[in-house]
Amino acid sequence: MKTIEEQFYGYAVVPVVVLDDAKDALPLAKALTEGGLSCAEVTFRTEAAEESIRIMSREYPDMLVGAGTVLTTEQVDRAMSAGAKFIVSPGFDPEIVDYCLERDIPVFPGCITPSEVAQAAKRGLKVVKFFPAEQAGGIAMIKAMAAPYTMMKFMPTGGISAKNLKDYLGCDKILCCGGSWMVKGDMIRAGEFDKICELTREAVKLAKDIRS
Repeated sequence: MKTIEEQFYGYAVVPVVVLDDAKDALPLAKALTEGGLSCAEVTFRTEAAEESIRIMSREYPDMLVGAGTVLTTEQVDRAMSAGAKFIVSPGFDPEIVDYCLERDIPVFPGCITPSEVAQAAKRGLKVVKFFPAEQAGGIAMIKAMAAPYTMMKFMPTGGISAKNLKDYLGCDKILCCGGSWMVKGDMIRAGEFDKICELTREAVKLAKDIRS
């Protein structure tokens, strides 16, 4: 059984999804899986997030579905009861991180400063999110920050696309990249799941070429 971290590394790209309507959860899960990315970070920015996670986890039990933009411990509970396999928070919130660690829930908090990485390392975390990646200094910032924290791997999210994916995945400090370019909200709302599947396939091929 692969760990979540190993699965993340294998996928290399994790679709970051915003769902306005839970009816789109199933066709989206199908499109991502058929495109080669059987994983998704469903952001808790909408009312449909919890139900969407429930549907995706139930209908695609092998899919690695997690909750993103988690801001409270109450959201942690709701996400996990819906079937989420991991929690992602945009920043480093000690209360959320400790709450998850006490319950053996995989958690990936956002860290963009050495002080935040130090707090994560202190708690035994080996992987953190780096958000917003491009706006916070991109791969150059990650490399500089990773130097003293040799055990830490990063999951950059924010401003990443097919155009700059190579900059990130080419670095051995990157576990995987979060991206929404293959699952844009307007495509989901328009029901363009064939297009999402096609863009997902392209992302998988690109990531494979970069890492091979």
